[in-house]
Amino acid sequence: MSTAAIIVAAGRGQRVGGDIPKQWRELGGMPIADRTLAQFRAAKGIDHIVLVLSPEDRQKWTRYSDCGLILAPGAFDRAGSVRAGLAALSDRDVTKVLIHDVARPCIQVELIQAILDALDDCTAAAPALPVTDALWTGRDNLVTGSQDRNGLYAAQTPQGFHYDAIVAAHAAHGKDAADDVEVARAAGLEIAIVPGDPDNIKITTAGDFARAEHILRGQMDIRLGNGYDVHRFGPGDHVVLCGVPVPHDRGLQGHSDADVAMHALTDAIYGALAQGDIGQHFPPSDPQWKGAASDIFLRHAVDLARSMGFRIGNVDCTLICEFPKIGPHAVVMRQSLADIMGLRLDQVSVKATTSEKLGFTGRGEGIASIATATLVSI
Repeated sequence: MSTAAIIVAAGRGQRVGGDIPKQWRELGGMPIADRTLAQFRAAKGIDHIVLVLSPEDRQKWTRYSDCGLILAPGAFDRAGSVRAGLAALSDRDVTKVLIHDVARPCIQVELIQAILDALDDCTAAAPALPVTDALWTGRDNLVTGSQDRNGLYAAQTPQGFHYDAIVAAHAAHGKDAADDVEVARAAGLEIAIVPGDPDNIKITTAGDFARAEHILRGQMDIRLGNGYDVHRFGPGDHVVLCGVPVPHDRGLQGHSDADVAMHALTDAIYGALAQGDIGQHFPPSDPQWKGAASDIFLRHAVDLARSMGFRIGNVDCTLICEFPKIGPHAVVMRQSLADIMGLRLDQVSVKATTSEKLGFTGRGEGIASIATATLVSI
């Protein structure tokens, strides 16, 4: 038994304007689709994520095919796209499924979890907000009447269902619908209402982008992590620091390439994510990592941060050694780290200090490094 989420991202989003569909437009420096996906990846208990894409978005198919997602082709209408997403899960032994509109990037993990929890006690559940404003009817920009708001709710997604029940409901419905609750009700399913989130807005018009930006700023989660590493000197004619070979009369010893700076920085990112350290992700007892380039570890930490909904804000690395001299190589080291992490040069600091001839670094027995990383929610 498993749980899945279907992210419907095949629409063209014409009402919002612009030259590209809204799901590919950036919101706070990141495509809307990626923001939405990050929240579902961060939610616990979701085993599979289906991304429903338009056949017109050929480049996106290539991009997302290597991201651990299940891809499904969108249809002419929303209901058809959902049916395609459900079909893509037919061999995954799914018991619960969430269906979400990609254009709701401000969805919070807590609301995702609330819908999943509600499915423990009912066949279908969906978030909604009670209507609190007065309602009018109108024509030609004139008010023609009023509507009682009692018992009215504004629907949101993700809408959750027992998988077999919603598959059968869609098969019986066979036509388009405003959402999956409409399909479920047509099949006679009872849908539990879960309190929605006012910030879980759907981006429909151009003005919604500014509102979503404001919401995301208020939801920002900032994390700090630190890392520390040490490697002793041994035979060799250079050391590797921040991915840069630096000539020296000795090398650094370690299971991998012994890049003490990159190891400390990798651990700083893992620490900010509360995801352990390098040894947990790349055990030194595993021979495949013997002599490995340390950028493998750093890239993994950066990718893990993104999958958990974070971007790297800045990093600061200090090398502690009497020699070799770091200053002449610092800019190249910064650029190396920036390239690996996908950062600007001004987001990366590399500096050095001595220990005033004290301790193992003062005696020239090795090099130590401390690093700090700032992570910002995306």
